[in-house]
Amino acid sequence: MKKILIPTSLDAVAGDTLRRNGKYTVVQDSKTPLPELAAANRDAYALIVRSEKIGAEIMEALPALKLIVRAGAGYDNIDAKAARRRGIDVMNTPGANANAVAEEVVALILADARHIIAADVSTRAGKWEKNKFMGRELAKKTVGIIGLGNIGRLVAKRIEGFECAVLGYDPLVPTDTTARFGIKSADLQTIFKEADFITLHIPENDETRGIVNAKLLSLMKPGAALVNCARSGIVNEADLRAAKADRGIRYLNDVYPKDAEGEKPIADVADIMMPHLGASTYEANETAALRAAQQIIDFDEKGVTSFIVNRDIPAGLDPSYCELASTLAKLARGIVGKNLPPTRIETSCYGRLAPFDKWLVLSVLGGLWDDIDRSTDYSHAMQWLADNGVHFVNREPDPTKDYENSMTVEISAVNEKKEVVTASVRGTVGENVKMIARINEFDRLYWVPDKRSLFFQYKDRTGVIGLIGQRLAKAGVNIEDMRNPHNAATGNSLAILNVSPTVSDDLLNEIATAIDASVAKSVSLP
Repeated sequence: MKKILIPTSLDAVAGDTLRRNGKYTVVQDSKTPLPELAAANRDAYALIVRSEKIGAEIMEALPALKLIVRAGAGYDNIDAKAARRRGIDVMNTPGANANAVAEEVVALILADARHIIAADVSTRAGKWEKNKFMGRELAKKTVGIIGLGNIGRLVAKRIEGFECAVLGYDPLVPTDTTARFGIKSADLQTIFKEADFITLHIPENDETRGIVNAKLLSLMKPGAALVNCARSGIVNEADLRAAKADRGIRYLNDVYPKDAEGEKPIADVADIMMPHLGASTYEANETAALRAAQQIIDFDEKGVTSFIVNRDIPAGLDPSYCELASTLAKLARGIVGKNLPPTRIETSCYGRLAPFDKWLVLSVLGGLWDDIDRSTDYSHAMQWLADNGVHFVNREPDPTKDYENSMTVEISAVNEKKEVVTASVRGTVGENVKMIARINEFDRLYWVPDKRSLFFQYKDRTGVIGLIGQRLAKAGVNIEDMRNPHNAATGNSLAILNVSPTVSDDLLNEIATAIDASVAKSVSLP
């Protein structure tokens, strides 16, 4: 019998499920301090935790420990690297709280629109302020959803009964997929201009940090509401403060830089504040508990590793090639158009990379979608792509091509003119440096990708590079590296420039017009 230790007030369904299996004993104790509990259960095979801190010292106290399951999506409370060093797998239960968060969004919108919190306080104080608390109805309004993953889609489904018009933004979800959920695809500007209620459901990363800024907030209708149950860093707080004073917009918030007691910097502008309660429902707790228990059983009985978040790179695969795969995907996406959702992905792995083609696909998807669960396995990743309307082809490498230890990633999408646009990128790693060998028709580039890169394709002629350099210099932009390949068969040239600082969209378009470029892209790479 394997002992499962549950040092938290998790729903009893976890322990019940494991016991019914017949192969596990369960010790659940949320009152005893964890170090004492660990010392008394040194033979524990697995831990199921919620927010408990699991560091190296707890792992050392449990020498038989092989698995830690976080009953929830985030696992920052677990030292996953220390676990890996000790041969301990760490799992999470992504998606278990999606419905809870979606319902919280609707609850926040209704509570604010009908002044429920303030009216309760007033009435309990003996007042009768009906005129003061005149509210708004959600029915027939326009709701904007930023991020159309599990939570965003559930928000759309939950507000369906209010007969709202639903606008959605997610540059990596095809339009026909969003339509299946009753969502009309729109850009950020349109959503912030037209929506009465806007809710955020995107991860915080370099691309999204501060994305809700003065420019977008200035488009909001006076009195419109912004709901943030995603991540605090998505919203520029200073810009929000100014926009609230100027336009009287409402801000409903459940996320903070740190989940802890103390003053919150957003307190002066938030109309409703909650202590990160998105996942705090009995049902979400039960779902997470059941999934945690079932994942342990499936791991032991079926070898299912889909939810392991600290798995090793396979023996024989240099981790730098995982980084290469992610970079190739980001680059291809940027050249196609970062706001166009991919409809087709093709990959090819050559040389010693060929045996790891399915593993590297996960890095490709991670380069395209920041919020994809990177712990998943190949079969689950394929199902995820199919569910999102993306066709995937893992091509057999051509043995006649001498692309030793190289990888090709090709991304296709449909632009606003209903035209299929494609970017095919091949790269390799040399001396631990990622190198791009080919972009579309331009081969033998030997270009090292940079954080800030510009791409201009144009008909080959003299003077173009000089003109690009002049416009960049005038704007105070330095060229740090450059490639300028030509294709005699097509008469096209490609200017690739690593620049500093980042070039604005206005300057990019200005240069494109000046040189009559057929392609002009600015791409940020890791």
